[in-house]
Amino acid sequence: MSENKKKNVFISHHHKDDAQVDKLTSLLKKNGLDIRNSSIRAKPANQERLDKGLVKDAIIRRLLRMKMSWAGSVIVLVGKETHTRKWVNWEIEQAHKLGKTIVGVYENGLKDKVDLPPALEKYRTSQVVGWDSKAIIDSINGKPIFQEPDGSPSTRKDDTHYTC
Repeated sequence: MSENKKKNVFISHHHKDDAQVDKLTSLLKKNGLDIRNSSIRAKPANQERLDKGLVKDAIIRRLLRMKMSWAGSVIVLVGKETHTRKWVNWEIEQAHKLGKTIVGVYENGLKDKVDLPPALEKYRTSQVVGWDSKAIIDSINGKPIFQEPDGSPSTRKDDTHYTC
């Protein structure tokens, strides 16, 4: 059996979707891509401190920037509530500023259309794919793919932007 290819990624997600992050890394590993995830996953005690506002936003931003700068690409795990999460939106904005490949991945089992985070909509070159290892891996590698949550082709098109 051949060794899996390794990729450094940052997985942006709603903290309630931590189990989906594990499923995603497992899915990709089974299909030849070993993900090195640099995202933050708050333990219950840390999450409580965050919820109570005991950690300043500037500290969180600095930590997220450090973690994200190490990654080659950013995967945004898209669920029903993701579009409401301020930190997910900030992470997408930051990924764009850093020139990272941004790939939206609909959560496993999601069949209905959901709202995308505003920044994912804003950067129309960000691909969004269903829960399909080939589509996810191709997108991480830069192939523009746009799908609905069920994996069917999306009517959304790539509005390519160029930096001068």
